[in-house]
Amino acid sequence: MKHAGFKLGRVFVYTCVSLLFLSCQSVGNESDDLLQYVDPFVGTTYTGHTFPGATYPLGFMQPGPQSGNFGWDYCAGYRYEDPLIWGFSQNRLNGTGIPDLGDLLMMPFSGTSRNDFKSTYNKESEIASPGYYAVTLDQNSVNVELTATPHVAMHHYSFEREKPKVFIDFQSGCVSSERDYHNRVLASEVQIEDNRTISGHSRVKAWVERDLFYVIEFDRPFMYVEDLQDTIANKAPKKLFHFDLGKKKDLNVKVAISTVSVEGAKANLQSELPHWNFNKVRKAAEKSWRDYLSLVKVTGTEDQKRNFYTSMYHLFIQPNNIADVDGKYRGPDDSVYTSATGKYYSTFSLWDTYRAAHPMYAILCPDKAAEMVNTMMEHAEVQGYLPIWALWGKESFCMIGNHAVPVVVEACLKGLPGIDLEKAYQLVRKSLTEEHHYSEWNIYDQYGYLPFDLIGKESVSKTLEFGYDDYCAALLARKLGKQEDYEFFMKRASYYKNLLDPATKLMRGKDSKGKWRTPFNPFLLSHAATAGGDYTEGNAWQYSWHVQQDVYGLVELMGGKEAFAAHLDSLFTLETKAENSGFVSDVTGLIGQYAHGNEPSHHVIYLYSMIGKNYRTAELVREIVDKFYQPRPDGLCGNDDCGQMSAWYMFTALGFYPVNPVSGEYVIGSPQLPEATIRLANGKTFTMMAENLSAENKYVKTVWLNDQEITDYKITYSQLMEGGILKFEMTDKVIE
Repeated sequence: MKHAGFKLGRVFVYTCVSLLFLSCQSVGNESDDLLQYVDPFVGTTYTGHTFPGATYPLGFMQPGPQSGNFGWDYCAGYRYEDPLIWGFSQNRLNGTGIPDLGDLLMMPFSGTSRNDFKSTYNKESEIASPGYYAVTLDQNSVNVELTATPHVAMHHYSFEREKPKVFIDFQSGCVSSERDYHNRVLASEVQIEDNRTISGHSRVKAWVERDLFYVIEFDRPFMYVEDLQDTIANKAPKKLFHFDLGKKKDLNVKVAISTVSVEGAKANLQSELPHWNFNKVRKAAEKSWRDYLSLVKVTGTEDQKRNFYTSMYHLFIQPNNIADVDGKYRGPDDSVYTSATGKYYSTFSLWDTYRAAHPMYAILCPDKAAEMVNTMMEHAEVQGYLPIWALWGKESFCMIGNHAVPVVVEACLKGLPGIDLEKAYQLVRKSLTEEHHYSEWNIYDQYGYLPFDLIGKESVSKTLEFGYDDYCAALLARKLGKQEDYEFFMKRASYYKNLLDPATKLMRGKDSKGKWRTPFNPFLLSHAATAGGDYTEGNAWQYSWHVQQDVYGLVELMGGKEAFAAHLDSLFTLETKAENSGFVSDVTGLIGQYAHGNEPSHHVIYLYSMIGKNYRTAELVREIVDKFYQPRPDGLCGNDDCGQMSAWYMFTALGFYPVNPVSGEYVIGSPQLPEATIRLANGKTFTMMAENLSAENKYVKTVWLNDQEITDYKITYSQLMEGGILKFEMTDKVIE
């Protein structure tokens, strides 16, 4: 997909609300190729941190262009506006807020050698679609195409001039700073096996410390290898491979990786890609993507389809199956294990994804969702507790709470296949009661909250996030008949009440003597890395609604429905103040104090529906969708966060949202598509229809499920999975 002429900046940032709906509705048909509606460039600038590389659904490889390595802007190694491409790396993170991966940078060029291998490129030639990427490098005089299998990246180079070469930087990767770049590789071994094959191993430390084993194969022999002089004492080398291709100007390269061994990488390559047919690989990747995208069939405008299917694409880039084809993987303790299922997923951004991404997996692919949960349990059996933020099978300890807990419990309560409920519960209980890194259970249980003078930072956010995990544990304990544990965890789940300041009606830090933090600035933004801040990537106004487990209890504490509604209204109207403590670039997508670019806000607008004011949910849904989800490179208002931002859009467009994911209920919102049909794994279909939807008709007049009117503004997971029709009658009138 091309984006020639795109202009950066936010001058024309947001399209008029009505344009999406007043344009001619294009009704989908079975002949539509859904790949055309996926735009991998969405989110590749501003704060989205996505990338346009070639991917395979839930696969380990993401080869793509690298336009930078250093800093927060390059968490995914690419910015749409960059004029230079540095090379093509083999793996990426999608939408995260911390840089890592970007391994094995390869850069082809032809003609005379030069010191700088970076190249300008023809923006018109840059194409990205599911499973495929292509670009023409102007200075390097070569056309590049990329595709992938689950464990193997495939490159195709078409050289335009004589003296073709391939530069490989074994040091390169995404890091926070240039200093980190030079320190990222702790050890490196590169073996030139023959004139077509390179293998090796790197011990790398960025977000996590990990082992990268690889094999690189060319379909044509290189004549000789030039070791490039590095003025910095990097642990990994830079090498230049010289080729004589004769009259044939094409070169194919295969790159396979493993967490286990070089032999594992070679087995991955031989199993998945024994041939050199680039188009065959591309077609297989595209077919896999079509299979996933076809799980939902939507109608709407071209832009609406692009938003939906691009979101769906981002959702399935991860988690990534890091197990080799024989099921072996390297676990959190650096030991090698074999998965009984052959799958071991990682890249779990759980603080983000428990909210909507994993609930969406549970609907669209319950078998995959179950595999993810079983992976989390395997991880916990080795680590001692469930993963917090896992990358390459290693624990990063990023963010707060232990939100594998709601994902595991949700799967158990929804009856996803192949999960041992008793084992799951024991791992949940252990994770929430036994001391480990980032847990403060003794303090938590002693005070009924986390005092800010004892833990130093994030005391309020941690108390609230822990409370939701406790609630989840309680529900699973009840299901298994463990009444004493149920009561224990439910008591904990109510600790949020100890931090609600009755004077301000906001969640406020409290010390070990029971005194409120003074002075108190409810607008002050703080961050996980900032000592002294009581909140995680947010402020008091943004976190005071984080009681997903007991919304009606929170309503009563704030004085009842009308007082609650008035207070909630203030969230969206209070003047935004730039008061920061630490790095807070994640707090984006602001409407008043509401921050859609950061996940703790994602359920908040649906609280209106829960108190009988669905019209406010409808108004805010429309505003957020029109402002913060646009099919453009700068179309996302915050990190996509491994598909969470995208999953929010998918649910919202369908007209319902999991405010409390483990409850088995979805809160009715206001649909943004005229029609959508989900193809369920049990062979049934679930269809959403929004009659009379338009720019003006954004309010819900009535909603029906299988000809039964819904008056409580909720549906359940079991109802959805039984199939049927959810029908909305839309109107331009506010319905109180």
